[in-house]
Amino acid sequence: MPLVAHNGLPTFARLREEGCDVLSPENADKQDIRALHIGLLNMMPDAALEATERQFLRLIDRANRVVQITVHPFTVDALARGERARQHISAHYETFDQVREHGLDALILTGANVTQPALETEAFWPELAAVTDWAAEHVTSTLCSCLASHAVWQHRFGIKRTNLGRKCWGVFEHRPIDSQHPLAQNINSRFSVPHSRFNAVSQGELEANGIRVLTTSDEAGVLTAVSPDGFRFVFMQGHPEYDTNSLLKEYKRELVRFSDGEIDNPPPFVRHFFDRRSKAIITEHIDALAGARRNGSAPPPFPEHLIEDQIDNVWRDTAKAMVSTWIGKVYQLTHVDPRQPFQAGIDPENPLSL
Repeated sequence: MPLVAHNGLPTFARLREEGCDVLSPENADKQDIRALHIGLLNMMPDAALEATERQFLRLIDRANRVVQITVHPFTVDALARGERARQHISAHYETFDQVREHGLDALILTGANVTQPALETEAFWPELAAVTDWAAEHVTSTLCSCLASHAVWQHRFGIKRTNLGRKCWGVFEHRPIDSQHPLAQNINSRFSVPHSRFNAVSQGELEANGIRVLTTSDEAGVLTAVSPDGFRFVFMQGHPEYDTNSLLKEYKRELVRFSDGEIDNPPPFVRHFFDRRSKAIITEHIDALAGARRNGSAPPPFPEHLIEDQIDNVWRDTAKAMVSTWIGKVYQLTHVDPRQPFQAGIDPENPLSL
């Protein structure tokens, strides 16, 4: 938690310049322990709906900074849902009208299953745009995950993403390039995070539109960035929330598509993810799938159990540090009853001043 500059010790000023959390006694008096209310706009398809809930709630829990957090999941009505998912949403989710009525301290926007060549033609687009516009005026900070980052960049800043021609798929090494921003503090000078996407927005495009880029990868491009005010929107092009086996599950789904004849070639290995033994097991399995396709026989089951134990999670601590800092900043910037409509705005001239 933050330091309190209760006297004139010069070290406090030096630490503040370095980006450390240092409060004045006046602002420290406002930091009573209270609940935070975080919305989760979950737009993922049925098969990933509950897994996405678990990923983000688990990450929030790991990043808990001595504060009670209530998460309010909701979704968009335009997304087609199966009966089981509709029942789950009806029983456990709130509506956007309910969320808007009570207010939020912070908001998380998940990705979604894309079916159209242009984001603005997706069924979820009008509702996502409405939530984004409301959040810009009424929520202290909104954390955007992967596709949600692309959608907000397009809707709020007019930046359209570019198709890469291939999938950016793997666990890539990153470095902070703006170590003065609080959200780039408390992470290693070199760290790895998963990516899984066919599209991207470059650092140059973002910076030309006032977006502040915080961390990047030579192979995967931008990971994290923030809106021009420094905190209202926090963007992630990668997936620090992923479970250890999330990329393995994605790879397995692509192998099923190959086995079913939906794609002609087996998927490439997820980069920097499988060890040599796992690659050998997968190669053998792909050969068996190809043989089954030729012979019209039943495909063999994927030997997931032989691979899962070989996967190392090298991004969990980074994800925890990022979200912990984000939650800590939200906590310090919200001084009103979080269940009431938003009142305490961020100073646009100095959004991170406390």
